Parts: sequence; C-alpha cells; structure tokens
Amino acid sequence: MSLAAATNENLANISNTLIYSSMAVYTLAFFAHIAEWVFGSRSKVGRTAAALSGSATADSTVKVKAAQNAGGTAVLDRPRIVTRSAAGTRDVPDGPGAAGGTFKGDLWGRIAVSLTVVAFAVQAGGVVARAASVQRAPWGNMYEFSITFSTVAVGAYLLLLALRKNVRWIGLLLVTTVLLDLGIATTTLYTDSDQLVPALHSYWLWIHVSTAIICGAVFYLGAVGTLLYLFRDSYENKLAGGGTPGRFASSVLERLPSAKSLDTFSYRINAAVFPLWTFTIIAGAIWAGDAWGRYWGWDPKEVWSFITWVAYACYLHARATAGWKGRKAAYLALIAFGCWLFNYYGVNIFVTGKHSYAGV
Repeated sequence: MSLAAATNENLANISNTLIYSSMAVYTLAFFAHIAEWVFGSRSKVGRTAAALSGSATADSTVKVKAAQNAGGTAVLDRPRIVTRSAAGTRDVPDGPGAAGGTFKGDLWGRIAVSLTVVAFAVQAGGVVARAASVQRAPWGNMYEFSITFSTVAVGAYLLLLALRKNVRWIGLLLVTTVLLDLGIATTTLYTDSDQLVPALHSYWLWIHVSTAIICGAVFYLGAVGTLLYLFRDSYENKLAGGGTPGRFASSVLERLPSAKSLDTFSYRINAAVFPLWTFTIIAGAIWAGDAWGRYWGWDPKEVWSFITWVAYACYLHARATAGWKGRKAAYLALIAFGCWLFNYYGVNIFVTGKHSYAGV
C-alpha cells in the first residue's frame, strides 16, 4: 500500500471515529433535553407569566377606552407591524419554553445546547476528515450526504440560537432526528470513501449538491415548526372552545411558542430557502448539460426535485391566499417536505436512474 493510500485510509478511519463520537455526545444532549422538559413541567411560573402578559394587554386596552370616554387624550404606542399569519389565529402569548421558567430546567437546557455545540464540532470534523480522505467534496454518496445534511441542520439551529432567536424548543426533536440520521447512515448507507460515480467528478458537485443539502436542512427546520404548529393550534382551539386539554398537552404544548409564532417561523424559513432550492434545480440542469449532454431528461431525481419545487410553490402561494392559510397551508408544507424526503431516500434507494449514488 502506498503512503498516500495509507494516509487516506487513516483519514477515513478518523472520520468514522469522529462520527461515532458525535453520536455519543448527541445522545448526552438528548438526555439533557429530556431533563429540561421534565424539570420544566414542574413549574407554574411560565403559565403565570403568560397569564400576566395577557392581563397586561387587556388592562392597557381598558385604560385607553376609559381615557377616551372621560374626554381625555389617550397616548398610544406606535402600532406594531404584524406579519401575515395563519387564518383564525389568536393573540396568545408564547409559552415559556421547554425549561418552563425554572432555574433547573433552564440549566439542563443550557447543558443540552453546550453538548450540541460540542457534538456539532466533532461531527463537522468527521465530515472534513472524510473530505480529506477522498480529496473531494464529502457528498458523493448517500452516506456522505446524510452526515453532511445533519451537520448543516444542527449548524442552522445553532446559528439561530446565536442570533438570539427563540428556537430552543427545536432542540429535542433536532437531536433525535440527527441520531436517527446518523444511525441509518452508519449502519445502512455506509460506503467506502474511495467510491465515486464518474459523472460526479465536477466542480458542480460543490455547487449543486451543497445547495441541496442546505435547502434540505432548512426545510427540515421549517417542517418541525409546521408540525408543532398543528399540535399547538389544536391545543389553542380546545382552550378557546372551553375544553380541557389532556395532561400531555398541558405539560408540553403550553410551553411552546404560540400557534401564530410557530406559523410565522415555519413560513419565513420556507420562504427564505425556496429561492435557493430554485437555484439548486437550475444548477443541476446546467451540470446535467455538461455531464450528459442534455439539461433535462425526466430522470426520476429531476422529476421529484421539480415536484418538490411545485409543492413548496403551492404552499407559499396558499400561505399568501386568504382561503388557504392556517392548517390547510401547513398540510401542504408537510407534503412538500415529504416530497423532499422521498426525493432523497425513495428515489435513491428504490428507483434506478442517472442520479443513483455510488455503492447504494
């Protein structure tokens, strides 16, 4: 074995070790997030704060009306600019988060985020080591795509936290998904680092596939927000109708952001990344023209990429249309993300085409 081959093999082994190590740290983060939710459920602080917030809004309205009735001049604050949200949403304050307003819950949440940062750094190191072992972009097959996808998803989540966005409620679902993704990647999708489809030897590998990974990771965050919106919206509807939610809803759903906030979050996430997905398809067409001499050939991967684009376009259009906002648009968003998932797993594994990945 030559020195270069031995070096590449060592780098591949280092990459595998780092990926498995990141899984161990993600597991610790998973349990820390569980502790955050458990300890957060033991406090009424969050519910009290939410009630006080709603009372303060009502009191301010009463005072303004009283001043007007007395003939005085009411001084009003500058009106807030409210983004278009789901039809029928209520002006409900956000929940206190997974920690529930408790010190111990918040402490476990911070520990979970810290462990997620460590796991992200270790996993990113594994991706870089994989790239060094093959001396190319580390997404030439489904295994490499998967480990990079989850790395980018966690990176996007941590970026939102760094920007002081209220997204820590995503943490438990995100870490759980990452563990599932890495588990499937290391047990089912693993491919030796020296395998590569000849058509993938192009600088377009860096451009087209990297944007596809970014889009998928951000679409995932949007899908989580949409799914939780549906649960939270049902919870708020039950309260508004005078019903009594079950113990799980009272313990978990009340700590999430309001349905309005979740709806706005998922909409903004999907709308922000949709132009990049459009570019991804265009870049893929250009690459296909270079590699296969045609820009579009109705290959299964091309067809499902376009179907995914149409599904998200329908969602964005529905989200801006009066009759299709709210839950109907949310269902479209989940269908669109389902198309993206099938485009990756279903097409790659069960359908043969020019986009079939190496070793799968």
